[in-house]
Amino acid sequence: MIKIGDKVRFLSSTGGGIVAGFRGKDVVLVEDEDGFQVPTLRREVVVIDTDDYNISKVHTSASGFVKPREQSVSREQDTRKVEHVDTIRRPIIEERKGGDRLSVYLAFVPIDIHEVSRTTFETYVVNDSNYFVRYTLLSAEGNSYRLRATGELEPNTKEFVEEFGREQLNELEHMAVQLIAYKRDKNFLLKSPVSVQLRIDGTKFYKLHTFQENDFFEQPALVYTIIENDRPARPLVVNADQLKAEFYRGVEPARVVHPNDNTRVKRDK
Repeated sequence: MIKIGDKVRFLSSTGGGIVAGFRGKDVVLVEDEDGFQVPTLRREVVVIDTDDYNISKVHTSASGFVKPREQSVSREQDTRKVEHVDTIRRPIIEERKGGDRLSVYLAFVPIDIHEVSRTTFETYVVNDSNYFVRYTLLSAEGNSYRLRATGELEPNTKEFVEEFGREQLNELEHMAVQLIAYKRDKNFLLKSPVSVQLRIDGTKFYKLHTFQENDFFEQPALVYTIIENDRPARPLVVNADQLKAEFYRGVEPARVVHPNDNTRVKRDK
C-alpha cells in the first residue's frame, strides 16, 4: 500500500520521487527532486523504497497543500534566506503557436479497449490551449445538477477526473461543463466564461468503433468538444420560439445537433 514518504518511480515514463500526498483515492502527488508535485494515477507508480523516515521530508500546511518541510535556519545564517523558504517554484509554461484560441474537450478512455463490452472507463478534461482553465464538471439529476469534479488545468495538459463502469452510464447522459480561462504573470486576451451542456449517448460505450485515434491519448478515446478555437459546442436542443421566428423571417432554421456533431477526433494540422 502506497503511503506518504514512499519513494516511487513512474511506470509509463522516466522519473519519480517521494509521495507527498493524495488527491482522492486514485491520484498520488509525487514530489520530484525540484520540489514540483506531479499528480499521477496510483496504478502508474511503483514503490521502490519504503522508509518511514522519508515522511519527515514533507508536511501539510494549514491550507492542505503539501510542500517540502522547512529546514531550520541558525541565527548565524543570513536572515534574508528565511524569506525564500516558503517560495514555491512555478514551472515555466511553454506556449505553442495557435494555442491562444481556447480549445477544451471532455474525453472518455476505455481501460481495456480489447474488452470494450466489459471494461471500465476513465474521464479526462483536456486543455488544448495556452490558457489556464478553471473547470467544473456536472451531471444532471432531474431538473438540477450535481458537481462531479472541479479543478484547474495548466496550459496544454489533461487531467484525470474519475473512473466509472457501465452501471453509471445513466448518470452521465446529461452533463454540463463550465470554464473560466486566464493566464498568469502576463497580459492576455479576455475569454468569455463558457457553459456547455452535453448529451452523452450511453450506447456508444458498447461499440468498439466509437473510440477513435486522437491527438491526446495513445489509446483510442471518445472525445467531446466543449469549446474549439474559441467557439463553444452548439446546444443539443432547439429553441422552439427561435425556430418559429426564423421560419417567419424566411431564415433557414438552425439544424438540430446530433451528439456525434460535437465529438472531436483529431486536430486539423
